[in-house]
Amino acid sequence: MHIVKPDWLRHTLAGELRDHEVYSCDVSPDGKRLVTAAGDSYVRLWSTESVYRSLDGDYTGPKQLAALSNHSGTIHSVRFSPNNKYLASGADDKIVCIYGLDPTPPAQTQTFGSNEAPPVENWRVLRRLVGHDNDVQDIAWSYDSSILISVGLDSKVVVWSGHSFEKLKTLSQHQSHVKGITFDPAGKYFATCSDDRTIKIFRFYSPPPNATAHDQVSNFMLEQTISAPFIGSPLTTYFRRCSWSPDGLHIAAANAMNGPVSSVAIITRGTWDSAINFIGHEGPVEVCSFCPRIFHKDKTDPSVEHHQPSITVVACGGQDKSLSIWNTSLTRPQVITQALSGKPISDLCWSPDGEKLFVTTLDGGILTVIFEPGELGYVAPLIENDKALSRYGAGRKAGIVEGPEALLLEEFSKADELKGVQGRMGELMGDSGTQIVVNGNSGPTTNGTTPATNGTSNAMDLDKPSQSVPEPKVNQLKQRVEIVGGKKRVKPLLISATTAPISNLPQTQLVANTTQSLRVGDGPHAVLDLSKPYDGLPKGGLTGLLIGNKRKWADITADEEKRTEKRFGASVKDGAAPLLINGENGLVPPSMVDRALLTAPPVINPALVTSQMRLATPVLRSVILRTADGSDPAKAGETEATSDVVMLEARNATGPSRTGRAQDRDPTRINCTKQGISLWQDYLPRPVSLVTGNSHFWAAGCEDGSLYVWTPAGRRLLNAFILEAQPVIMDCRGWWLMAITAVGQAHVWNIKTLSSPHPPVSLAPIFDVAVLSGGPHLSATPGIAFGRLNSNGRIIVGMTNGDGYSYNPGMFVWQRLSEQWFAVGSQYWNTTDSAISNIQASAPNGTSHDDGDDEFISAENISAGIIPLLERNTTAQTLLRGRAYFLQRLIKQLLVAEGFEGFEANVSVAHLENRLAAAMALGAKDELKIYLMMYAKRIGAEGLKAKIEELLRTLLGDIFDEDGTEVKPADVKAQGWNTKEKEILGWNRMDLLRDVVLILGKHRDIQRLTVPYSRLLGVGEERLPIEDANMKE
Repeated sequence: MHIVKPDWLRHTLAGELRDHEVYSCDVSPDGKRLVTAAGDSYVRLWSTESVYRSLDGDYTGPKQLAALSNHSGTIHSVRFSPNNKYLASGADDKIVCIYGLDPTPPAQTQTFGSNEAPPVENWRVLRRLVGHDNDVQDIAWSYDSSILISVGLDSKVVVWSGHSFEKLKTLSQHQSHVKGITFDPAGKYFATCSDDRTIKIFRFYSPPPNATAHDQVSNFMLEQTISAPFIGSPLTTYFRRCSWSPDGLHIAAANAMNGPVSSVAIITRGTWDSAINFIGHEGPVEVCSFCPRIFHKDKTDPSVEHHQPSITVVACGGQDKSLSIWNTSLTRPQVITQALSGKPISDLCWSPDGEKLFVTTLDGGILTVIFEPGELGYVAPLIENDKALSRYGAGRKAGIVEGPEALLLEEFSKADELKGVQGRMGELMGDSGTQIVVNGNSGPTTNGTTPATNGTSNAMDLDKPSQSVPEPKVNQLKQRVEIVGGKKRVKPLLISATTAPISNLPQTQLVANTTQSLRVGDGPHAVLDLSKPYDGLPKGGLTGLLIGNKRKWADITADEEKRTEKRFGASVKDGAAPLLINGENGLVPPSMVDRALLTAPPVINPALVTSQMRLATPVLRSVILRTADGSDPAKAGETEATSDVVMLEARNATGPSRTGRAQDRDPTRINCTKQGISLWQDYLPRPVSLVTGNSHFWAAGCEDGSLYVWTPAGRRLLNAFILEAQPVIMDCRGWWLMAITAVGQAHVWNIKTLSSPHPPVSLAPIFDVAVLSGGPHLSATPGIAFGRLNSNGRIIVGMTNGDGYSYNPGMFVWQRLSEQWFAVGSQYWNTTDSAISNIQASAPNGTSHDDGDDEFISAENISAGIIPLLERNTTAQTLLRGRAYFLQRLIKQLLVAEGFEGFEANVSVAHLENRLAAAMALGAKDELKIYLMMYAKRIGAEGLKAKIEELLRTLLGDIFDEDGTEVKPADVKAQGWNTKEKEILGWNRMDLLRDVVLILGKHRDIQRLTVPYSRLLGVGEERLPIEDANMKE
């Protein structure tokens, strides 16, 4: 090992007598350039060959290649991109500059006001990235150059696109200055080091070149926070530059502590623990740098397979001005150089070959440590790096679970796939045991040899060189050329009806075409490059082939010279794609089209043509949110990290088309998150208009009428539902899913049983009633205020005219549960009644709902509260808006009119009976008892003996006939009130009967009806209190 320090390798401005502090250095991927950054605001590029040959007097090549002064302050970090295309620098002016090498030679003149020598290479500033609020301390590129990350004293981690240099995301997880950043060579993680005494590991996937900030919301997620090795670490270091090992297994973390001693913590991948520490530095370590190459202890022949253990080498430096070099094969440092400089070491970087180390110090020194071959070990081939990183999914586009189980599963999958490939190849090559069909005859193999065909052995055919068989494509092209009149002409080529591709490989003669045509392959028949137009059909497809693509321009007023047509035609010649509207009379520019025509629904289903019903479609929003528990999503600016609510987000495309065609929109991204962490993602080719879901499933409705269902883990549970029109209302309760389409069809499915309780039902009857009830006077068109499901899969619809409906699947009819008639005429119309609004959610069997119950997941998945909800809607739509003004006048006049003396009482009783029937139909257990007690009080006060007797007999269940004989159960099972079961909607019949008898017992005029029931129940023997305290008087 020897150290090289040329006297000309420094940052010194002309006329100054001191060297500026050098804060960073890096070597280009090709090893030809060294770049340094210092306090003189210059980025200087040097020839590495001139450094290596600094003692060679015969060297006449350039030394300094360029000096770039584009920052207004001290430059803290400079890094080459791994693809050797860009150079990035970050400084205390809060700016990150991106440079590119211009192939044109630079001007051989000095910059005005500068004494710098003319540059050898022409480096230009391509972008200036503004995203930090304080000094930029460190920057790093991902190993595929897809992203650039900068960190700074503003505690921010800013992610930039490595292609467009657009800011993709800002991470603010750190609580103090961020002073270091390193990337996982496998391309799965990156780590940031901060003065908050933590290292944070972020998981990411490489974004595509056209990625935007909206696409990367769920990318760059926090994976792990490591704080144990840094407890008590000093905050006086200028940097905390960590490094990731080339095999992806370890992170070398600077400025760690092992008790009271400064150390370098070695963090193990996966477990993220730090059982290994490098101890020896007397001061805090500021920078660590792993050598990019893997070493072997012994020299090996690359052509011979070997099994030597891999060795990684790391260099460390810091405030004690010493350099130490460690490797994984020794327990002590391999190299220690003390007092290497007069001030702390600021940065370290290795050459691509792994045998040179560049060191920068704050006293202005730039040193090169050159190792002899074999001194650190023998450099292993680059294939060893790839093999080591393949364990963590490097080189694969798809993600992989890092664990032995996942790797074992992958090996079995590959073995099974290889077995299938070998079987197919054996059949093609005519292996023994394969029955071959030749000319329609089947003949078995004999002694492992295949039968001869047409007198020629198959082996001879296989031995013929492939060059002797002309390629079919070449023959076709030759046959298309003909000479007519001394000129070459190309014949038209017939478009074949088959879609099978023509293989470029030599075709075997052993398998007949009939066998190949009958075989179904595992993969697609052809792979089409969709980025290029398919030349089989013209641009307009089959329609363009038949009737042509040309469309005449419409006659534009005051444009007799057709200037508009010429202007658009000229733009097409330049390669542009102008936007034109295909109007009724021809092509016109968009500015000349009535805007009302552009607001038509994006998709018109053929069902819309015949349907007499139209519902307003929801506005296509860019972002749609839905929580699993039905609560409101967090508002903008509020943190989601403290909430355990699972949220589904549908993000539709908002930007222009990437292909130039309006129909080629970006797919819709479906993202499920919890506490800001993405649980799963999916993409839909069509814009999403509605989403819904709970803890059982998620569902999304698209504008083309399709509906998708996912499990909570993101697995597509069913194939897409194709509805007759776009869904306008979606809701779910438990395992039930409802969708109401734009043509008024309501669908209900049970996702658990994969069934539907009834065929799609039309909302036309309730709309017809709403239209008729509006009267001849001018009023707003009736519409749907809301659509809901109850826990039994019943459809609940609230109308804008105040009516509320439910569909009865057993009777196949709509039932009206709430209307303004009762709102005006009933004495019991009170939507704020505390006895109803404070109902506790309970299951039909009387037990409270559990979080783990399958059918009752949350408070919204119950039937209790639906009737008050519908009545509140009636109040809001009619009474509060004044729509029932004339009806109220009519009721007031009827109350004093002759012949309507009992009008209000009858309407009130009818209202209670309507509530009872609704509670029974919806299965609302708690509401049923409350309304039953209210109904018993009312009919008792009114003295309606017939209704009282019928109610008592119904509650008793008709177990005795009029002659006292026991009634045998009928063959047909009764439902509702007439059921022969011992319970009615979860309530014991005898308990309900006892409560009703106690309420009616105070009315003497009906005691002849109630006493027999009280005797049967034994009410006179002991005093039984009424269960509901609210029913007491």
